[in-house]
Amino acid sequence: MSPTINYTATPKKYTIEHISVSGLEGTMYEEQDFVMVNFSGLSVGQEILIPGEEITYAVERFWKQGLFADIKILVEKIEGDKVWLEIRLTGRPRITDIHYTGMKRGERNDIEEKIGMVKGNQVSPNQVDRAKTIIEAYFAEKGFGEAEVTIMEKPDPAGKNQIILDIEVDKKEKIKVNSLNFYGNEALKDSKLAWTMKKTNEKGKLINLFRTKKFVEENYEADKKSILDKYHELGYRDAEIVSDSVYSHDDKTVNIDIKIDEGVKYYIRKIQWVGNTQYNSLQLDRELNMKAGDVYNQKKLQERLITDEDAAINIYQNNGYLFSNIDPIEVNIVGDSVDLELRVIEGSKATIRRVAIRGNDRLYEDVVRRELRTKPGAVFSKEQLIRSIREIAQTGHFDPENMQPDVVPDPESGTVDITYGLVSKGNDQIEFSAGWGITGLVGKLSLKLTNFSLKNMLNPSSYRGIIPQGEGQTLILSAQTNGQYYQSYQFSFIEPWFGGKRPNSLSVSAFYSRQSDISDRAYQDPYGGMYGGGMYGGGMYGGGMYGGGYPGYGGQYQQNMIEASYDPDKTFEVFGASLGYSKRLAWPDDYFYLQGQLGYQMYRMKNWRYFLIPNGVSNSLTIDLTLARNSIDNPLYTRLGSQFTFNVSLTPPFSLWDGVDYKNLPKDEQGYENPDKYKWLEYHKWKFKMRTYTPLSSMAIKRTPVLA
Repeated sequence: MSPTINYTATPKKYTIEHISVSGLEGTMYEEQDFVMVNFSGLSVGQEILIPGEEITYAVERFWKQGLFADIKILVEKIEGDKVWLEIRLTGRPRITDIHYTGMKRGERNDIEEKIGMVKGNQVSPNQVDRAKTIIEAYFAEKGFGEAEVTIMEKPDPAGKNQIILDIEVDKKEKIKVNSLNFYGNEALKDSKLAWTMKKTNEKGKLINLFRTKKFVEENYEADKKSILDKYHELGYRDAEIVSDSVYSHDDKTVNIDIKIDEGVKYYIRKIQWVGNTQYNSLQLDRELNMKAGDVYNQKKLQERLITDEDAAINIYQNNGYLFSNIDPIEVNIVGDSVDLELRVIEGSKATIRRVAIRGNDRLYEDVVRRELRTKPGAVFSKEQLIRSIREIAQTGHFDPENMQPDVVPDPESGTVDITYGLVSKGNDQIEFSAGWGITGLVGKLSLKLTNFSLKNMLNPSSYRGIIPQGEGQTLILSAQTNGQYYQSYQFSFIEPWFGGKRPNSLSVSAFYSRQSDISDRAYQDPYGGMYGGGMYGGGMYGGGMYGGGYPGYGGQYQQNMIEASYDPDKTFEVFGASLGYSKRLAWPDDYFYLQGQLGYQMYRMKNWRYFLIPNGVSNSLTIDLTLARNSIDNPLYTRLGSQFTFNVSLTPPFSLWDGVDYKNLPKDEQGYENPDKYKWLEYHKWKFKMRTYTPLSSMAIKRTPVLA
């Protein structure tokens, strides 16, 4: 029997002789009494007051942990100034299973993720209430505003203090909008106001065929704000929604009545700049692009001051004034006219103190930093910050949709820290295909490495995996075969920062291909066999592949015919190599670059009757010059910017140097051209290509439709 404690008497000091713990059965701390003793803050040998704060604090610590439904600290016995304590705990029930009813599998997956209840966890009444609220909000967002959620706890007979949760949802009917009724509007028609409400639309109207018709309270409140924003764009600064009501039309739909007071349409009478010392008012007026007499469009005013890419604030922030701000103040309103005072806080210039890169696990740090235009010690520029993001995106090694710089200004020191948060993405490619066909082995092997490191080729300890990586160089190796009849090989290497100091690229490439033909006896086959009247006959696979021959006989006979018809003395070979150099220009702007390439191709024909010359060698020595400009914001999901390319490809005028009239060289007895005529090819090609990207809607939308 526990001793009696008089809580109204003066507290008495005791020394703890022993602490026992009970009630841990079925919890994660079963057979771990010492953990609970330590957590209580009480210890053997400690002097405490009974009654006193030490016991109270210990109980509070357990309550804050949230793992127990009931907590008591009892006195087992007292001998003199010594006390024996018992911590008696009742654990919360643990979930052994959760049953969901009344919802689809996808909805169940969403709900499981949102409520965070999983098997094996303990559950409290607060968690149950929270889960119910989350589920109701989830279905309300889907248009089931009347959905009822019931969460039942059933004891699990398989274990002590364990329960099974039954989560039942009665969605009821999805609530849709039957009619939208507007009152008091004159400047905007009902149809215009209804279209402004993006997420609250009437059912049964063709114009809303692809828009949601369900009623969601949260969306409705946002749409009411959209109505007022639309009025403010048109100059109705005093417009307000006087009243609105949502009431049932039937069990499945609601009617909405909205009463509007439009007020007066306002115009700008005067614009005055105040506080500007670095730039005069005429310069700022040009950046603002709004003037006296314009409709007082509050949205446009905010965009032209702050949010647009060429907003007035950028004239400051592109030149170091990171702490600058422009605050529009209505200083006078007379009738339908508004006088605006644009108060400028210029602040001091901000210097970049620190530039950090986070999330880069693909490139060497210096390879990323060389793309940045924001350097420690330089004056801050918003334009250079945006350009740095673009340059990193253009490398192709990071996800451009998750590239958000963290700019942390410090007004007291006049400095700013910039952290580029990057998400690496792999864009290396490997292609392999192989098979066995009637011509033999058919296959292709292609390897494209976009993060190659040539300087680490002989340093295996620096490899990432089995490949030297980290320099952002591109290496392409490719081989392809179609049995005895065709083989090709390709090599290409690109160094985007040749020399390491400027973004001038160097490219080297080479390729070789060899194609063979069939013997003449295949063409002389009286049945058309495999090869008919064309280059390749109509019976290759028994069904007519090319040309006009008779169907073949298939099977092993065809295989033998293919092998017997191969003629190694009929070949067409192509070899080519090129060396290119590209340089970024500073004028007219640094989006321009100039590229030059020297290329050589050799074509060797041997008994190849399909060209103008069946035997001989043709050579092509070309000089390619390209002037291009590329200002797109994102190489994959382009939203704005432009691209244009002007290219000319020339060969030397060999015929002018040797004085030979190649044009009138005689043909041979079989009607083929003289091989000397095409020994050195001569031509020039001119090409111009242009593309521009214009967003068709707000840049705040992630998936922006683009006109290209």
